Amino acid sequence: MHLNETREWNRFYAKGTPIDIEPVTGSLADLLDERCAQWADRDAISFFGRTVTYRELGERVSRVAQGLADLGVGAGDRVALIMPNAPQHVIAFYAVLRLGAIVVEHNPLYTRDELETQFRDHRASVVIAWTNVVETVQSLPKDLGIETVVAVDVTRAMPFATRAALRLPIAKAREGRAKLWAETTGTVPFATLERAQALPASHPRPSRDDIACLQYTSGTTGTPKGAMISHGNLWANARQGAAWMPDFTRGEGSIYGLLPMFHSFGVLLSIIYSIETGSRAVLFPTFDPELVSQAAKRFPPTFVPAVPPMFDRLARVARDGKLDLTGVVYAISGAMTLTPAVVNRWEALAGSMLNEGYGLTETSPVALANPFSDARRIGAIGIPFPSTDIRVVNPDQPTEQVELGEVGELLIAGPQVFQGYWNRPEETAATLLEGGWLRTGDLVVQDEDGFVTVVDRKKELIITGGFNVSPSEVERVVNTVPGVAESAVVGVARGSGAEIVTAVVVLEEGSTFDEDAARETAREHLAEFKRPSTYVVWEELPKSLIGKVLRRTVRDTLVADRNAVRAQVDPEA
Repeated sequence: MHLNETREWNRFYAKGTPIDIEPVTGSLADLLDERCAQWADRDAISFFGRTVTYRELGERVSRVAQGLADLGVGAGDRVALIMPNAPQHVIAFYAVLRLGAIVVEHNPLYTRDELETQFRDHRASVVIAWTNVVETVQSLPKDLGIETVVAVDVTRAMPFATRAALRLPIAKAREGRAKLWAETTGTVPFATLERAQALPASHPRPSRDDIACLQYTSGTTGTPKGAMISHGNLWANARQGAAWMPDFTRGEGSIYGLLPMFHSFGVLLSIIYSIETGSRAVLFPTFDPELVSQAAKRFPPTFVPAVPPMFDRLARVARDGKLDLTGVVYAISGAMTLTPAVVNRWEALAGSMLNEGYGLTETSPVALANPFSDARRIGAIGIPFPSTDIRVVNPDQPTEQVELGEVGELLIAGPQVFQGYWNRPEETAATLLEGGWLRTGDLVVQDEDGFVTVVDRKKELIITGGFNVSPSEVERVVNTVPGVAESAVVGVARGSGAEIVTAVVVLEEGSTFDEDAARETAREHLAEFKRPSTYVVWEELPKSLIGKVLRRTVRDTLVADRNAVRAQVDPEA
C-alpha cells in the first residue's frame, strides 16, 4: 500500500495532533455565536489599544447584519469588502455571512481597472469600502449594478504615521467623512448600520455547505477567478490549524493580524482561526515593525502568522532590543519559500519554532505544513494536515501516481478543498477531479517519510510580498507601452524569499525604451505589488517551437547574469 494511503507521516505530528479533526456540521455564523457565548467578556479584537470583547463583537455583528438586510442584502447575494485590517472588517465579514450572503474580498490598493474586472464577474450590488477608496468604487461603470456603497472610516484610532503609510492624506482623514457621507450620492456610513436593531434570532441561517467567500486568484491565463470557499471549508481549516498547534491554549493569547484580511491567509488566521480558538486578534492595517513593537508592550504576541520578509524584519527589530518575541508559542510562514537564514535569525530570538506551511486559495488556504516537532525539515513544505490526503501524480496522467522521490504534480483532498470557480464550470472541472482531488499545478517531490518539497510552480505565478502575481496580467500592461514589441515578466528571488517582479522587453525596430513611461503605465493599471521593479531590454525572447515565450529560461538567464556580475565584483561570493 502506498504511503499516501496509509498516512504514515502522522508519526511526525506534534504530540497531541490527531490524524483527523472533528467534522464540521455548522456554519461560521454558528462558530461566532458559540464563541461569543463561551468567552463573552474576553477580548476578541485589539486595534491601536482599543479592544472589542466577544460579547460586543456579537452584538455589533447582529446590528450590522440587520442594517445590511435593510439595504436588501439576502442569502446568496455578493457583498464586496474593500478595506484594510480593522475591527469593522471583522464585523462586516460575519454580518454578511449571518445573512447567508457571500463575502467578496478586494485589495484596497487595487486600481479602478482591477476592481472592474472582478466586479464584472461577481456583480455585487452592495460594497462596504474604506473611505479612501469610495471615490474609486463610485467611478466604476454604472452597468456593473452597484446600488449602495457603505463607507467605513478606519482611521480614527490611527496615529499620524500610520495614516501616511496607508497613503491617507490628513485633510481627508479630518474632513473626508463629512464629504463622503453627506455629499457623495448613494453612500451610507458604516456607523448607520451599527445603529440598526439586532437581527432577530429567527432569521434564516446559512449552512455548512453554503458559499461564504469568493476569493479571487490568478490562474495560468492571468484572468482572476473567484474561488468559492464554503463555511465548512473555512471552519475545517481553522480546526486543522488548531490541531496542528496543540499547545496554543484556547481562550487565551494574542494572534498578530499582520497579514491583510483580503488575502486568503489573512482571512483564515485573523478572522476564522482567532475566533475558533477564542483568541485576541491584534490587528494592524499595514505592516510596520514600530507598530508591532508598541502593541507588544500591552499584548505580547503568542502566535505570529506571516510571510518570510515580515519574520526577517521583526527578528532584526528584536535583535536591536525593541521587540520581545520570547512569549511567542507558534510562528508559521506561508506564501513563499522560507529560507534557513530567516529561520535561524527568528529562532535565535523567539520562544518558538518558525515553520513553513503550504496551501492555495483553493485549499482555504492551508493543506501541508512542517510539524511543530523535532521532525520538521527546513526547505520542505512539510506533511499533510489532519484529515488531508495527497497524491503525487504524472501531470499528464493525473490518475497515475509516481514513485516516492520522483517529480510529479501535487493533488490534495480534504474538507478544506474549495467548491469550484465562480461562473467557470470548465475550469472547475479541469481543477477538481473525481473524488474531490484538487490539482495544485505545483510540481513536487515526496520522500519516503512523506515530507514534500516544491520543485517548480507549473502555473509560473510570481510570489511577492505574500501575494500571487500573474505574469500574463503584467505583460499585457507592459506591452501597451509605446515602443514595446513584446515582453516576458518573471520573478527573480532575493535573499528574504520574496521575488522581484522583473520585466524583460523587446523593442520595436528603431524604438528606444522609455522606462518612465513604463512605470507610469504600470502605476495606472496595476496594484503596487504587481508593478515591475526592474526593466531589462533584450534583443529577443527565448521561445518554444510553437512560439511560446519560455519564462523559465528568461528567469534562469537573469539569475545567471546576476550571479556573473556578483562574481566579477566579489570573486569570493
